Amino acid sequence: MYRTTVFAIVFIAALASAEEFFPKPDWKDAPNPLASPDAVVGGEMSVFGGQTPKSFNYYLDHNTFSDEVFSAMYETLLGMHPITAEYQPGLAKRWSISDDKKIFTFWIDERARWSDGSPVTAEDVRWTYEAIMNPKHMTGPHKIPMERFNPPEVVSKLVVKFTAKEVHWQNLGAAGGFAILPKHTFENNDFNKINFTFPVVSGPYRLGDIEENVYAKLKRRDDWWGRQIEGNRNTGNFDTITFFFFAERENAFEAFKKGQIDLFPIYTSRLWVKETRGERFEKNWIVKQKVRNYQPVGFQGFAMNMRQPPFDDIRTRMAMSHLVGRERMNRTLMYSQYFMLRSYYEDLYSSKNPCPNPYYAFDKDKARKLLNEAGWIANPKTGLLEKNGQPFMFRFLTRSASSDKFLAIFGEDLKDVGIEMKLDKKDWASWSKDMDEFNFQMTWAAWSAGIFKDPESMWSSKEATRKSGNNITGFKNAAVDELIEKQKSIFDVGARHELCKDVDALVAAQCPYALLWYINYVRLLYWNKFGTPATVLSKYGDERSAYWYWWYDEDAAADLGDSMEDGDYLPEVPTEVIFDEVFKE
Repeated sequence: MYRTTVFAIVFIAALASAEEFFPKPDWKDAPNPLASPDAVVGGEMSVFGGQTPKSFNYYLDHNTFSDEVFSAMYETLLGMHPITAEYQPGLAKRWSISDDKKIFTFWIDERARWSDGSPVTAEDVRWTYEAIMNPKHMTGPHKIPMERFNPPEVVSKLVVKFTAKEVHWQNLGAAGGFAILPKHTFENNDFNKINFTFPVVSGPYRLGDIEENVYAKLKRRDDWWGRQIEGNRNTGNFDTITFFFFAERENAFEAFKKGQIDLFPIYTSRLWVKETRGERFEKNWIVKQKVRNYQPVGFQGFAMNMRQPPFDDIRTRMAMSHLVGRERMNRTLMYSQYFMLRSYYEDLYSSKNPCPNPYYAFDKDKARKLLNEAGWIANPKTGLLEKNGQPFMFRFLTRSASSDKFLAIFGEDLKDVGIEMKLDKKDWASWSKDMDEFNFQMTWAAWSAGIFKDPESMWSSKEATRKSGNNITGFKNAAVDELIEKQKSIFDVGARHELCKDVDALVAAQCPYALLWYINYVRLLYWNKFGTPATVLSKYGDERSAYWYWWYDEDAAADLGDSMEDGDYLPEVPTEVIFDEVFKE
């Protein structure tokens, strides 16, 4: 024991001469500045979980629902401060970075435990890395950041070291930001079949009851090791979070109005404008609220598979962008609630620094000209466009009936210029499978965004052939690849984001998507029985941050019940919350 202790002291001293240690000596475990000290533990929140996913394993099913469930059960080595977005301890109590920014060493908190009582170890970290990187495992987009490292080295039971092959600003976040799984639980399982059973977890919640195609429950763990940490206090307050599955969002909204679902974010303007009237809303039984925070702005559009005709021709893709009557759709179907996209990184621009990308307005004449240049000629007998004797017909892969009215408008405008669009309607799981295999011609895809932009997974040429990845359009561009490589070694966020603007311009010029629209605030509806922090949501988060910061208020729930029984009004709640106006450090 004595010799081991001496060796450890010498080893750490040697590291200290070549590495910078974190967190800094003045760092202190402190309460989460967004968590309310009034929060209480207990009760349930029920929410809409979307369509039934193909897996709850986020490594196998890359969607926001699986991410939320998975991150409730499994933790990462590093956490992130909710205000400054700086790294802070997670499973690791401290970490170091070598002077050359290639070696990252993590010291796992000796208090960290799996739910079966066994300690979280460096072997768990290494095994999870190897599971992600196994070529047989369908972990597509998760392989990208891990590929930059050699297999992690187990220095000791609680110390693990990552050595990067190249300098990259994202390396610390990559090494410290992937969810660690228990080796002793899963090492003998077929990883591609770890979908709905997770008997051992490390996080604040575990899976509870699941009824296929109906609901899944997360149950709060009273024995979570992280409750010893001050920063976790007053967060994760619900005893149960229930996710209800519906094939269509409209059905989920009906369930919300009946009280089966407690919180319902509105993504459809018609619901927000037309369906939020009546006694329940007027008497404040249901709260209708806009929340403006710093949530990053993503993008959505009609993604075109550039790997095959007809969308391998840029002129055809540009024509598609001119044939989406998005301004009309916004005006007639969405009550002018949205702004039109012209960028894949809209929040890098501002009114003082507007996006210079070309704007694709609805213009059939421009579309016809582009299609003619691409070789599509109208058959004088049928009026349909043809090329090499083949009519212009393509299939649109869709997964939601709520998109039908938009696609009907799009289809009519396509038909008017001689193009036939057929719909392939799938459920979420089938849609995901087709997307994993690039088995589509056009589809509607929406992407969330991060605080720090990294264009690699979406736009790198080498990602165009990776199944289950994010480069679904098959985008390839040598100039973009060069910029992606250049930004890897830039640690200044502002300078790196300037390069992202250059990437954005090059991508926009190639039209891999017919861009649609977006909204820059969160529209919430919820039954008035919860306590919330002053900010309602977190600084950078969407409605899902409510799962972690809200709590069930028994008094409010009783008042709601009494008011509904007697037909009385509840006190008014602010209709709009602006983060900067209510958060005071």
